[in-house]
Amino acid sequence: MLKTIEKASLPHLDTLTEFYDRVTDHLEATVNYPKWTKGVYPSRESIQRAIEDGVQYICTSDEKAVGAFILNRDPQGNYAAGEWTRNIPEGEYMVIHTLAVSPDCPRQGIGQFMIVYAIELAKVQGCKGIRLDVVPDNIPARKLYEKAGFTFAGEKDLKRDIPEIPLFALYELNF
Repeated sequence: MLKTIEKASLPHLDTLTEFYDRVTDHLEATVNYPKWTKGVYPSRESIQRAIEDGVQYICTSDEKAVGAFILNRDPQGNYAAGEWTRNIPEGEYMVIHTLAVSPDCPRQGIGQFMIVYAIELAKVQGCKGIRLDVVPDNIPARKLYEKAGFTFAGEKDLKRDIPEIPLFALYELNF
């Protein structure tokens, strides 16, 4: 499977909306590890905003969306609470958000491929590391990030005011 990643543009909006909706439908029918809600998050509006901000990426194979993620410098919450091994000021690390793999393509290395891409992109942009957060019960995501070399930095309240997710598991990879 030949995979490519590119920064998404507005012509990708429909494809990405359908992709995330398909992923969310699958999660809701099986185990909704990230606690996403179709049409709420990720939503067409959040995807469009990420595209317009230049931080939404799409992974394709045979012209079909097989993965997607956001990579930016915005932790969207109280990352100062993390038990980080290095004191890196906000803005000097990147954050992975909303990483998803098509339910039609399990165990094909797509998640790992996107993480490696994000790491290289962060390095090229002069960042000192990547940080991220996951719902603590999201064991598949945690295993994926740990396999990629990320280390656990505590379960913390990020002050996001999401009652069903009071704590997030934090991870870091320093360069």
